Amino acid sequence: MSARVDLNSDLGEGFGNWELGDDDALLDVVTSANVACGFHASDASIMRRVCARAVESGVVIGAQVGYRDLPGFGRRFIDIEPEALTNDVIYQIGALEAFARAAGGRVDYVKPHGALYNAIVHHEEQAAAVVDAIVVHDRTLPVMGLPGSVWLQKAEAAGLTTVQESFADRAYTPEGTLVSRRREGSVLHDAGTIARRCVAMAAGEPIQDVDGGSITLRPDSICVHGDTPGAVDIARAVRDALESAGVEVRPFVATG
Repeated sequence: MSARVDLNSDLGEGFGNWELGDDDALLDVVTSANVACGFHASDASIMRRVCARAVESGVVIGAQVGYRDLPGFGRRFIDIEPEALTNDVIYQIGALEAFARAAGGRVDYVKPHGALYNAIVHHEEQAAAVVDAIVVHDRTLPVMGLPGSVWLQKAEAAGLTTVQESFADRAYTPEGTLVSRRREGSVLHDAGTIARRCVAMAAGEPIQDVDGGSITLRPDSICVHGDTPGAVDIARAVRDALESAGVEVRPFVATG
């Protein structure tokens, strides 16, 4: 198989003494780290530690921006004014950029989180607001999102580099969107099944959607959620399966 793909994970999602996931172990597996920027999760100490560890591991750092919603982990839609959303995104990227630079690296891309990620698949106004934030802050930053989303369409129209993402451990609707976490079966847990699914994704072969049909994804990057139970084992199984199938696993941008 002649293919290559990035492997990313959401990291730095603890807060204070509360820990979520195993950032250090995942940084030994993934090639890109979507680091929480303090709005849906994380704090200054966590951001600095994860950035330092990512630089040590040669893992690309991405700003995972979201709604200001620590209690809801950024998974609740907020009907925020576009200008305020733009400013919140700029604020988050800037905060993470400071810690990335302190570690000798840089922020190399932006990925929305949770409810914001899903909202801007269709929400024109909020998608435009997030695009505006990237354009104002640094229009050379690639942006990651769901293929076919309004967010990526508007980003492309603004001249931004887009990165199409698929999810290792999430179920898909026939339309290619993510199944709501409120629905049973929305999150996958069997490492072997997930790994085989990711090989198919990378090869451009169909996978099964939630209704039993088929859907074809051609990702530039595959995400393993850091908060999924067994995330480290899943990530290792995915990477091993991809490499065994001849897929080159590497960042979509050069490390900084």
